[in-house]
Amino acid sequence: MTSSRAAQVCCRDATLADMPACAGILNRWIDATPWMPRIHPQEDVERHYRESVFANGPVIVADCRGEIAGFLALSADGFVTALYLDERHRGVGIGTTLIREAKKRARSELTLWTFEHNGGAQRFYEREGFLPVRRTGGDNEEGLPDILYHWRSEPLREREA
Repeated sequence: MTSSRAAQVCCRDATLADMPACAGILNRWIDATPWMPRIHPQEDVERHYRESVFANGPVIVADCRGEIAGFLALSADGFVTALYLDERHRGVGIGTTLIREAKKRARSELTLWTFEHNGGAQRFYEREGFLPVRRTGGDNEEGLPDILYHWRSEPLREREA
């Protein structure tokens, strides 16, 4: 179910000028999440988004009347490398709008990682048709257990599973 706020959102490709807002959303999430260690200083996150994330594939922003409410970074091979919403815009359907835009662009499949501690993200992705396919004990720079999720527009046939 989407709210009237989600209906006011326009998904568009980010510009380089949007990267500070995207980095700010991620930085605020890191600072507000007790189990998430801060690995990189805030200014390095912005530089990384500007120089790497933006350069390696589309970044889709949820633009809510000129304010960046959230963003999704998508690699050319259908890997969602980031999906974050500003705290004031969570729980109103904007994440759903972003992931559905990514599904349209990817057409057949998407893959992403989420942290094992992030139960809300797991429930969200599973509602959107993603299935967990692998778990690690923390093979990431944060050293946190995580889960690889996969979505296909057409379900696996029995012999493919």
